[in-house]
Amino acid sequence: MLNRENSRTREVTAGSVVIGGQNPIALQSMCATRTTDIEATLRQIHLLQDAGADLIRIAIDSKKDVEALQEIRKETTANLVVDLQENYRLAADVAPLIQKFRYNPGHLHHHEKSKSVAEKVKFLVEVAGAHNLAMRIGVNFGSLDPEQKGEETDSREAALNSARQHCQMVEGLGFKNFVVSLKSSDPRAVVEINRRFSEMCPEIPLHLGVTEAGLLPDGAIKTRIAFEQLLSSGIGDTVRVSLTVPDNQKDQEIIVAREIVEDVAAGRFRSVPEFLDRKFNVISCPSCSRVENHAFVELAQEVKRVTEKYGESHKLTIAVMGCRVNGPGETDEADIGLWCAPNHVNLKRGHESLGAFKYDEVIARMLAEVESIIASRGEG
Repeated sequence: MLNRENSRTREVTAGSVVIGGQNPIALQSMCATRTTDIEATLRQIHLLQDAGADLIRIAIDSKKDVEALQEIRKETTANLVVDLQENYRLAADVAPLIQKFRYNPGHLHHHEKSKSVAEKVKFLVEVAGAHNLAMRIGVNFGSLDPEQKGEETDSREAALNSARQHCQMVEGLGFKNFVVSLKSSDPRAVVEINRRFSEMCPEIPLHLGVTEAGLLPDGAIKTRIAFEQLLSSGIGDTVRVSLTVPDNQKDQEIIVAREIVEDVAAGRFRSVPEFLDRKFNVISCPSCSRVENHAFVELAQEVKRVTEKYGESHKLTIAVMGCRVNGPGETDEADIGLWCAPNHVNLKRGHESLGAFKYDEVIARMLAEVESIIASRGEG
């Protein structure tokens, strides 16, 4: 077990799990099934529980999702976390059924625009307090608060400013049963911003994650690079490994997380930092219940397969995202971005949209864009 004797973070209670303080690192994952598919979601909850998940997250974005969650709760005692997407108001509906919820500061601007962010945060805090829930302030580089992003050209500064602002709002309301996450697809950025936040707010527990870590084995390697550096420094209280895997392999997220935590505890450091210096990089988001079409996983696998020939010859990043929630933003920093809708794939070159393509058409167009970029750089 990782030595937590010197931890300075306060304890946060989420059902039967206590995060922070000297407690063990809590492991969590997220269901990749549609919440309205009750049987499939329960199967995945059981799969994750059997693997050792302490917390299991599902997405709620509609009243139908809430109704499904009511049935799911009857069949499981798992500590459930709800990922509130744009519809923050659903927090009140799901509160009696869960142990924790996560909100993204960047998503509080989408609904009820006449209300201030501070009013919406107050509502969330009141719901959490009334139901003894834990809360996560989840800051993601791909969906940063537009106000912070507008003021800062550096995503790292915007992310830190957003986290700090929301911590001040929440604590100003007298609520302290919360954790913070600062996530990026770049492990180096994850290490930097979590170290800086830990220095600024040493008492607030941190949820660690490298978002869009991608397919195995690359996803596990990227995550290990960040987690080894942070956990060995006493930073991090709960972890999520985000992998692009088929539904029946979702337990790999917990298996990989446990291996990393156990290795750090035993002083076994196996990461390969030079892995991040590779020129060609494919990033892809974790399979989760927000994915618009489960063909996304096969698409990510095919993108990786057909681009392997470029090896270390060309510096290029391709991002493959599974939904509309983070897809548009997460692909902005990539040379080529694909984000999936139910029946088509949106293709981007940098910030420029190239249109929508069928799943069986987009690979050919993507490869044409790769060749075009290489030619424009004189690297052909």
